[in-house]
Amino acid sequence: MIKLTRFNGTAFYLNITHIETVEATPDTVITLFNDRKYIVKDSVESIAERVQAFYQNAHPIATAPKLPDDLNE
Repeated sequence: MIKLTRFNGTAFYLNITHIETVEATPDTVITLFNDRKYIVKDSVESIAERVQAFYQNAHPIATAPKLPDDLNE
């Protein structure tokens, strides 16, 4: 989840797995898969950065798989 700010200044958290699109119209409009829309103060770029950071933290880079020869060491 990421923290966003409505135009009235209240903060809320949005489950990013439900986001379909984020557009600047010029206001930032987030559309979910269920067609619900949120208009927020946050920029498209800052939302994209937070989504990317979320996925990087949730799915860290895996280590390289061990080859059969490596297992004998």
